[in-house]
Parts: sequence; structure tokens; C-alpha cells
Amino acid sequence: MNKKGILIIISGFSGAGKGSVVKELLSKGDYILSISSTTRAPREYEEHGREYFFDTRDDFESMIDNNELIEWASYCDNYYGTPRKFVENNLEQGKNVILEIEMQGALDVKAQYDDAVLIFITAPSVAELKARLEKRGTESSDIINKRLKRSYEEAEVINKYDYIVVNDDLQKCANDINTIINAEHKRANRSGELKDRLKDEFAELLKGEI
Repeated sequence: MNKKGILIIISGFSGAGKGSVVKELLSKGDYILSISSTTRAPREYEEHGREYFFDTRDDFESMIDNNELIEWASYCDNYYGTPRKFVENNLEQGKNVILEIEMQGALDVKAQYDDAVLIFITAPSVAELKARLEKRGTESSDIINKRLKRSYEEAEVINKYDYIVVNDDLQKCANDINTIINAEHKRANRSGELKDRLKDEFAELLKGEI
């Protein structure tokens, strides 16, 4: 219907499995993941330029000053941000660009790109969220509690998202999101290119009669 890609903003509670869902989604269609910049330290399995761009605070603040980020936020004492050029270039090339970002940044992006699709992922229960955080074994109990407290605050405003998807089964969750995006491509307000082409074809067919 429309060759331009859709900007997909995925957020969720800590422990909801956002990263796993995104990896599954990337195998299902014309999606590309926007790599965020962050000042937090990489985890053991993470590489610079793959999961994140790991930047110093000075470098990150320079990007803020130069308007090189669509959004940025401070979360658990670290900066996170989305590089602008990468996102806009890929949308114009027809890619569905996924931003896996926190709620504050997601709402900032929506304010700039009103046709972006906001999707919030949650586990089926708070107990399951906590269990997943503890199972990771990468953070202290203090950090886990800080994340749970932040999730409590986020629960107050998840109604600002377009869709809420429960990640109880990884593949089903990714399939549900893929279905949402396929439907979004068919929305009438995204079909400007098709509308113009059809009008031109009708005008040619009915030449002299209209």
C-alpha cells in the first residue's frame, strides 16, 4: 500500500522479554532494529555496535547538544538515546524500523512522529517479571527492586500506547506484533501513494468524461 516503512516503538517492563521478542520479530519480515546509544556498561554477551553503541557520558552529551538523537533519557543512572539519521534513512527505504526504548523516550518520539506505532510488552504477572529479573543473574537485589519500582510507575501510563501485548509465549507474542504491523500498513491514512495512483488511473481511463 505504501512503500514507506513504519516506525515501531517497543517498550515494556524490565523482565518482560523485550529483547527476545524483538529478535524473533526480526526474522518475520522487513524489519530492522535501530541500535541505541547508551552510557551503561556492556553485559558479558553484548558487543559495541550490535546490542548498543556504548558511549562515554561526554560523547553522549555531545550528541544531545548537536541534535543527533531523536530522543534520549536517563534510566537507572545511565543515558539511552536513538540516533536520528539511521532511523530516517531506513524508513525512507521502506524498512519497518524498531526502536526498543524506555517509556519516556517512546512518548518523545511519538510527539515527533505521529504515525509511529507504540507497543508495550508485559509478562503475564508481576511475579513472573520478578522471577525473570532474578533468573538473569546480572543485577543486585537493589537494582532489581529499583527496576520493579520503575515498572510500578510505568503501569500508570501504559494506556498512552497503541497496543499492549502479553509475552507469555515468545513466538505467539512476536506473531501478534507482526499481525499488528501488517494491519497498520493497510490503514487508509498510510495509503496516500496508492490513492494518488488510483486517481491517476481513473483519470486516464475516464479521459474526456470527467
